[in-house]
Amino acid sequence: MVQRMPQNRHTERASKPQSAAAATTHFGFEEIAESEKAPRVRGVFESVATRYDLMNDLMSGGIHRLWKRALIDWLDPRPGLRLLDVAGGTGDIPLRVLERVGAAQAGPIVVCDLTPDMLEVGRVRAHDRGLLGTACPNGLYWVCGDAQDLPLPDRAVDAYTIAFGLRNVTRIEKALSEARRVLKPGGRFLCLEFSHVVLPTLSRLYDLYSFKVLPGLGARVAGDAAAYQYLAESIRRFPAQEDLAALIREAGLDQVRYRNLSGGIAALHSAWRI
Repeated sequence: MVQRMPQNRHTERASKPQSAAAATTHFGFEEIAESEKAPRVRGVFESVATRYDLMNDLMSGGIHRLWKRALIDWLDPRPGLRLLDVAGGTGDIPLRVLERVGAAQAGPIVVCDLTPDMLEVGRVRAHDRGLLGTACPNGLYWVCGDAQDLPLPDRAVDAYTIAFGLRNVTRIEKALSEARRVLKPGGRFLCLEFSHVVLPTLSRLYDLYSFKVLPGLGARVAGDAAAYQYLAESIRRFPAQEDLAALIREAGLDQVRYRNLSGGIAALHSAWRI
């Protein structure tokens, strides 16, 4: 069962009012009203939820597992760490943290995702590994929520992770502001995301793969070519490494660094709340 945490928050910085009629964003290469994006993103992940992890393996040749291991290595989780994993419905990052520190030693972990179907996949995975209930005495929580309006109080967690989810939010700057709000002073921010390839030859091959191979693979394995066409397009619309670093700084996080993975196919961004 997916949990919904009560709203208990005191937002530190108010959002600027914006005209809903004038506000637009992108859904892949399509320009849409901001109000349409979250429902459409939810629809994409509802469609592919049960095949999402299999598709990740097929799409990346299993390399996404190495990228996620790199995230965990950089996080270097310790016993008692209070972790929030955003857009992490299938549980990959939290389950790796529990494996690294031991379920009995882990601090409370909250998995927050916009799509209940994705959360249910993750909860079932955790159940099958014996990681629910008394196995995690400090709690493993599955919460339906929006990265732009997190259902957590201020300064609630020691670490915030988001893997392959930031490019799907409607307003990146708002999600980054929320990340800072829920982090304790001294807390760590880590984002793993598809990024901009830095090697010209690899870039051309990657474009060919993304727009010619990936949608067909999505159609055959997940039964949804359009979902994977969107995912390929959303990667191209996502800020490049330095641009994302600048947005993270503008959100009030410090000591921003990034690492390219596999020639920039993915990148890890790290920052701290001071």
